[in-house]
Amino acid sequence: MLKSGKNYYEILGVTPDIETAQLKAVYRRLARKFHPDINPDGEKMFKDITEAYEVLCDETKRRQYDTLNGFFKSAKKPENSGETYRKTFRKATESSFQTKSSSKTSKHQDEIKFKNSTKDEKFFTEMINDIIDGFSKTSKKKHTKKEEKPVNGADIYTDVSISLKESISGTHKIVNVMQTCVCPKCRGRKFINDSKCSECEGKGEIITHQKINVTIPAKVKDGAKLRLPGEGKKGINGGKNGDLYLKITILPDSFFSVDGNDLTCEVPISPFEAVLGGDIEIPSLNGGNVLLTLPEKTKSGQVFRISGKGLKKNNLVGDIIVTVRIQIPDEISDEEINLYRKLKNLSGKNLRENLI
Repeated sequence: MLKSGKNYYEILGVTPDIETAQLKAVYRRLARKFHPDINPDGEKMFKDITEAYEVLCDETKRRQYDTLNGFFKSAKKPENSGETYRKTFRKATESSFQTKSSSKTSKHQDEIKFKNSTKDEKFFTEMINDIIDGFSKTSKKKHTKKEEKPVNGADIYTDVSISLKESISGTHKIVNVMQTCVCPKCRGRKFINDSKCSECEGKGEIITHQKINVTIPAKVKDGAKLRLPGEGKKGINGGKNGDLYLKITILPDSFFSVDGNDLTCEVPISPFEAVLGGDIEIPSLNGGNVLLTLPEKTKSGQVFRISGKGLKKNNLVGDIIVTVRIQIPDEISDEEINLYRKLKNLSGKNLRENLI
């Protein structure tokens, strides 16, 4: 009944020569650590240590278990029990041989029995060795810790916002990535000395923030996705890291609006620029400014097109479309006001005469 493939001493982390009082202390500590109410992942371990303790704390059951499984108090480790078996067997065999040899009077008969006894001893020694070695190998095989399989890290998805100008020329951005990794203090066990790990608060994992310098290529489109291999969550047990995916969002521009490949904008002009015409400068997303030539008597709301200065997509280049608005400055000098009065007197045209 007590012949078991389980090494109760190894389960409790003790040696076969441990005293019962010490055994109780060890069991209480382990029971607190792996009790399902405290550690939901420790149910199986709790059952194993309870089973081991119920056998080893009972002197009769422990004696039967030690005898059937080859454990002796004189041994420091379960693996040494095979050597104890061998010594015990040899001692018993030698004693039996000496008794039999001394009880015989015939020298010839003693020599024959000596040879037979030697053969028997050799046979039984080899047999016991085979049995013990087989038990030892089986025990080691059963209690060898299984290698944990590698687990690949998960992918991370996040958004990156850039300006319209940055989308055309390209840029660099610092991206903050939230990583989840195994707690370095408890190594994922969640508990230290029967108490929740103070570093991860019993979660077995910690969250860290990592800054990654990302290169945004030129002429990237709104909604485009960029993949950064190996920058996702870390793999476990040698598993590959996940990837980082960035979704690009192009922010609205304060001056330009996008219409396909064209850039549209609205530009204020002064009254004298509208009347006299001339060159005015228009900002460009490609760097620097471009010139727009206004004709004389330009009207407010008039639309002009600057070719080849828009966005380049699919091997096509758009234009800049400019709408001009005549605007009166907020601050006007007395001299300018007098000049406007002279213009008023000089003007003989009523712009509203055809309204009715």
